[in-house]
Amino acid sequence: MSSNAPTAVLRAELTKIGTVRSTLVPLALALVVSVGTGVVNGASARSAIDRHSPLLRPDFDPVDAGFVGIQLGQLALIAFAVLLVCTEYGSGMIRTSLAAVPSRGLFYLAKITAATTVALLVAVPTTFLAFLASQTALGPHGVELSHPGALRAVLGACLYLTLMCLFSLGIATTLRSTALSLPLLFALVFVLTPVANAIPALRTLARYLPDHAGAEVMKAVPGLNPGTGLLVLAAWTTAALLTGYLTLRSRDS
Repeated sequence: MSSNAPTAVLRAELTKIGTVRSTLVPLALALVVSVGTGVVNGASARSAIDRHSPLLRPDFDPVDAGFVGIQLGQLALIAFAVLLVCTEYGSGMIRTSLAAVPSRGLFYLAKITAATTVALLVAVPTTFLAFLASQTALGPHGVELSHPGALRAVLGACLYLTLMCLFSLGIATTLRSTALSLPLLFALVFVLTPVANAIPALRTLARYLPDHAGAEVMKAVPGLNPGTGLLVLAAWTTAALLTGYLTLRSRDS
């Protein structure tokens, strides 16, 4: 195989992303949902502050408010990662892909690299725009990027979205089914983590679930050290990707 083969395989994976509508729609939704929710949340928080509403959390932080939309927008990137893998299995195109690239390690690495590239290209503008939009909606209660902890939180949010996308890709490669992968991953974010966090006996465990731990990097005053949270999410992501590779290597297409 020529030395240019890895570049060609990566280019092919990027082309798949750019030409398959089902993978493009979630990318657009990630931006729209994150920014839109950020604006609504910022405006709601501003109203609550101005009215001295008792419903406003006593530990309200304008920096944290900038990432409420990211928590929903991540679902779109999770869906993107799942569809990126499972669409090929569902259509049967995985056989063609593996015939064109017999090295499953190279094929998988190219898919990971393509997903990382696209996730970052989406995550960077999404996080910055969501933060700035929410702070604008907060009006006089909003903060600038120069506010202590704000820029670190925004950059952390970029890493969080990218790692959650790759974690989802590993899970999808293992399960090879949209019908299995999406409910499992959505349940993790919407059910397992919130429920575990609400039960005192499970609260410590919840802190080390991938989405809960990783989200610490988006907080101005994190409960878990942001570096530790990032390492926990990176460990989960590495394990998911490795499991996906072992599954891809051991199974027929």
